[in-house]
Amino acid sequence: SLSRDGIVAGQILLTLGDTEERRRYLNARATINQLLKIGAVPIINENDTVATSEIRYGDNDRLAARVATMTGADLLVLLSDIDGLYTAPPHLDPDAQFLDIINVITPEIEAMAGGAASELSRGGMRTKIDAGKIATTAGCAMIIASGKPDHPLRAIEQGARSSWFAPSGTPVTARKTWIAGHLQPAGELVVDEGAERALGSGKSLLPAGVRRIEGNFHRGDTVAIIGAEGREIARGLVSYDADEARQITGRKSTEIEAILGYAGRAAMVHRDDLVMTGAIRRTTTRKENAVHVG
Repeated sequence: SLSRDGIVAGQILLTLGDTEERRRYLNARATINQLLKIGAVPIINENDTVATSEIRYGDNDRLAARVATMTGADLLVLLSDIDGLYTAPPHLDPDAQFLDIINVITPEIEAMAGGAASELSRGGMRTKIDAGKIATTAGCAMIIASGKPDHPLRAIEQGARSSWFAPSGTPVTARKTWIAGHLQPAGELVVDEGAERALGSGKSLLPAGVRRIEGNFHRGDTVAIIGAEGREIARGLVSYDADEARQITGRKSTEIEAILGYAGRAAMVHRDDLVMTGAIRRTTTRKENAVHVG
């Protein structure tokens, strides 16, 4: 135990709600930061006694990523029974190539991690890539490495093989970090290509650019924004309840008062409440998109 080395530990049990609800998120962050301030090592796990199958993390990878972003960590290290990310399961494909640097988590990178029913997914790589998206979006780098050596962190420092996921080149605010890390958006806003381009250039999401509303959400809830190709491109805090959002979908902002009977916000999701999470999160060059194969 840590006490044998004179290290004080403090156990914290978190639920999904502790990271999804803003007030509980801030309380959990304050507790972790206080433990670090007094020199204690936080030992964090999911609180299985109160978590349900529908409302839970279910894996330590995404929980670790949320804690890393919550505390403003520079680096997240995930130790596994495999030493990093490969283009295919190495025990099934002798031609699988090892990826030592991943600058951007593209759909192709996600596909390498496998789907829900794949052999690789059962090894946990799917949730590690999900964790990488949470961490890197918030400006936190991530490493996947083997936990088999006696001193795995020392081994990484000494050059042991590992996969490095570079953080986003555009730091986001603490509030936007919280928005981006939501695991269960309350609904979806499907947008057209024009709105997708506007979001990519830092604009707010206006009702005119929304094609369809999915889900039953309330004003202030986190929603996923789905691009024209059906892929999530952003998340944000919605300005209207689902029923009101459906009424103004595809309409001009100047028509909102006549439709709803009151002058609401011109944007369905304001840019201050929005963070890009998909492939257009930032404009990248070919070099930035490159994956280094070891």
